[in-house]
Amino acid sequence: MGEQAGEQALWTRARLGRDGPPLDLLTARFDRHVYAPHAHDEFTIGVCVGGSEIIDYRGARIRPTPGSIVVLAPGEMHTGGPAETGGYAYRALYASTPLLTDGTLGTAVPHFRDPLLDDPDLAAALRITHAELAACPDPLEAESRIPWLMTALTRRHSTARATTDSVAGADHIARSVRDRLADELTAPPSLASLATDLGLSRYQLLRAFRTTMGVPPYAWLAQYRVSRARGLLETGLRPAEVAGLVGFADQAHLTRWFRRVLGVTPAAYRNSVQDTGV
Repeated sequence: MGEQAGEQALWTRARLGRDGPPLDLLTARFDRHVYAPHAHDEFTIGVCVGGSEIIDYRGARIRPTPGSIVVLAPGEMHTGGPAETGGYAYRALYASTPLLTDGTLGTAVPHFRDPLLDDPDLAAALRITHAELAACPDPLEAESRIPWLMTALTRRHSTARATTDSVAGADHIARSVRDRLADELTAPPSLASLATDLGLSRYQLLRAFRTTMGVPPYAWLAQYRVSRARGLLETGLRPAEVAGLVGFADQAHLTRWFRRVLGVTPAAYRNSVQDTGV
């Protein structure tokens, strides 16, 4: 009973853009589990969300506590286990090196002198992004959010040098991307492919879009989809039908964004406009 209740690990696979590479997300809670020494091919980026863990890494012992970020380099052996009674809980993602170097000079593997980072704002952003992508691994959302956060991580805490944030013609770039997303709202192109078409890095595209539009690409497209959904709901279509027609993964995905943008559920909106004869 105790082991079943306390030992939990949930893996979610997101994709970084349509037909893009996979990104694995792990949500774990362990009372007693101790990992055998092992290594990953990718960077392991973890945020402790409860309890306390002991990790043996690079000949030292580190102790993440809630709010700590842990960065473990590819190919480096490590273990993990509870520091005390009560166990530990964390969220982790497994990021390939290019995700961390997109906004820096060079392509060498970034070096993090300290594997245990104190950065509350970035830790909160990683935790929230992880939770929302684990619940709904939308490819455009993953590709809009994860590279941005990985660039912030590398710039703030590694020895890598940042590229310039100035993007020539940012307004034109952003509007070109916006138009492509609007034209292909049910199956939007990957940001990587759009960046290649424009002769940019994905980070430069994200920077230009956010600077011009004020939001990342996935958030702009979600709001555009909500606008399109309103019109369909007003014709009497049900939310479950509308979700797929405007590109949301399902009705829950539509509802989450509809409430964010308009403050009501799609069903409540449909009922209200029909009740008033609109």
